[in-house]
Formats: sequence, C-alpha cells, structure tokens
Amino acid sequence: QKDYGNKTGGYVMRPICFFRWQDFTFSKAFGKITLPPPPPSSRPPPLQRQQPSAGDRAKKTDNNSRKFSVGAIVALAVLTLIALIIISGLLAWKFRVFCWRRKSFTEVELNQTGITTVRIRKYSFETIKTATDTFSERNKLGRGGFGEVYKGVLPDKRKVAVKRLFRRSRQGEKEFKNEVVVVAKLQHKNLVRILGFSVKGDEKILVYEFVPNKSLDFFLFDPTNQGQLDWTTRYKIIGGIGRGILYLHQDSPLKVIHRDLKVDNILLEDDMNPKIADFGMAKICGMDQTTENTSRVAGTEGYMAPEYMELGQFSVKSDVYSFGVLVLEIVCGKRNRSFLPSGLNLVTHAWRLWRDGTPLQLLDTTIADSCPSGEVTRC
Repeated sequence: QKDYGNKTGGYVMRPICFFRWQDFTFSKAFGKITLPPPPPSSRPPPLQRQQPSAGDRAKKTDNNSRKFSVGAIVALAVLTLIALIIISGLLAWKFRVFCWRRKSFTEVELNQTGITTVRIRKYSFETIKTATDTFSERNKLGRGGFGEVYKGVLPDKRKVAVKRLFRRSRQGEKEFKNEVVVVAKLQHKNLVRILGFSVKGDEKILVYEFVPNKSLDFFLFDPTNQGQLDWTTRYKIIGGIGRGILYLHQDSPLKVIHRDLKVDNILLEDDMNPKIADFGMAKICGMDQTTENTSRVAGTEGYMAPEYMELGQFSVKSDVYSFGVLVLEIVCGKRNRSFLPSGLNLVTHAWRLWRDGTPLQLLDTTIADSCPSGEVTRC
C-alpha cells in the first residue's frame, strides 16, 4: 500500500500478473483497451422480401386473367344452356297448344240458313271431362231446362262454361247443331260467345266463354246482393239486353229469335255488362221471314207471349214481349211469378198501375229514392 499524496492505493506483482488499485482515476492507464464485439444472436436476421420484377408481375396477372376467363366462360355456358332449356320448353308447350287448337277445328254445315260452312272448335269428350274434373259437383254453375252448366279449364288454361245437355232432353240433333252454328256466327258484346262443342254418342256438349259474375237473378232477387244493383246499374243492364236483342233481330248475319229470354239467361261480367245466354231454343229464320209456327212450344212460363204459348206462333215480337217482362222484373226487383197468389201476373199488375196513373208504385223500394221518375216511367 502506498500513499499518493492524500490518495490511497497499492499494487501486487507476481511473475505472471500485476494487480493495482487506488481510490482515484487512472490517468490514461487503459487508453488502448477496446471492448470486444457482442456475441452473435442465435436468432437469424429477418429475410427481406424480394420485390418481384415487372416480368413476374405480368406473368401473375396473365394467370389470373386466364382463370377469370375460364370461369366466366363456364358460367356463361351454363346460363346459356339453362336459357335454351327454358325456351325450348316454352316453344314445345306453345307448339302443343297450337296443334291442339288446330286439330280441334271442324266445319259444320247448315244449308237452309244460307251458311255454307262455319269454323268452330270440336273438343274431344275426354278433354271436356278433364276440364270439368269429370263434371264434378264443385264445378257446377247451374241447371237449366236443357242441361247442366259446369266451370272448366281447358289445356291452354282458359276458363270456360260447359253446358252438358240432358240425354233425354227435348232438344234433338238438329236443334243442337242450330245452336252451335247460330251462336258461333254471332259476335256482340252483349251475347255470350260460343267456343266450340263436343259430341260422343248421346253426350252433347256446348263450350261457352266463362262469364264470372253469375246471372242477373243472383243479384236481383237475393236480398243480400240486391244492394249492388242501384238504378244506374239496372238501367245499364236494361240497355245492354236491348242492344243484344236488336242485334239478334236486325243487325246480325242471321235473323235469330231467342224464344227463351228470361232473367236466368242474362249473365253479368265483372263490370255488370249483361250477356244473353242459352240459345238452346233459338230458331233460325230467313231474312225475309217475320213469323213462323212450331208444334213444339218451348220456353218459360211467365215470359212467353200469349200467341206463342197458345198458338205456337213466334216472331221477333215474341222476344220483345219477353224483354218487357225482364224490364218489369228489373224495375220492381221481384219475379213475375210472385204476383200469382193474388191472381195477377206481373204484366197485368203493371198495366193496371199504368192505367191508374201510378206506375211508380211498381218501383223497387230499395231504389225508389235514388232514381229519376221520368226515366223509370219510360222503361
């Protein structure tokens, strides 16, 4: 140990080492000593991502484009195939319907009317059975003097009214053909249009357009539905029936006498446009004829003119008489038979009121306060 002037220190010497210590800084004792570098880390340095070259980028883009093009082509091919299948199916269905319609046409001749041929559809009886679900009761629309009427759906999805004539009906083969030919020739917005017919043995079928709103009696004589027939609607119905009769008598290619006009034979469309139906007893007249006789009086009591009912004489006036009874029923809202218990029919009762100067007493009470009296009186 040595004293270095107020500082303490010392050293030890040996052959192979020298050790020195003191309590002050060594002046330039270790100036040439350098620290060794730190030992290498066991974790490898992160690899730097090599930037792709322009050629590599172009090659990758080309591969992606090829993959997209192949996918688009496959998808387009699948969609095209599906579209072709759908279009082919529609065309096949249309072709079948066209062939069915074309094969269903037939020609019916009725020489005495001046008609040489009339083209109408002849349906197979099997088609009609399928359309009506074998004349199911749930498709039954009504029953008349000559047959029952059913709702049907044809193969082309059209709704129709199918009239199945009674096998023991008084209507014979000739009358059946008359109805088919006559109605097929008549085209008017106030007449039910016939679409065709079917004959198989004793089975005789008439196919009409479907009128959805039932017949006039359903509204006129039913208290729950009567409110839908205000005076404006009734007046419209009267005018439509009149125009239909005028067409039958005067403006049609043939002069046709219906012979069974009644409220049940007036069908109504959705807008209450009336259509005259059931030409089962229509008689074809020559254009120069005004009166004919028949030994077979057919019609509905209360609507038949006296000369027709008693003598079998009918003319256009017979239909005019029936139309008058229809108008009276529409005005008063009651059936012509409802006056029978008092010993009067509707025509006689109306005539007495007219003669007494009180025709408005006949008016339906549900419309009495909402209709012009002058218009009602003219009817």
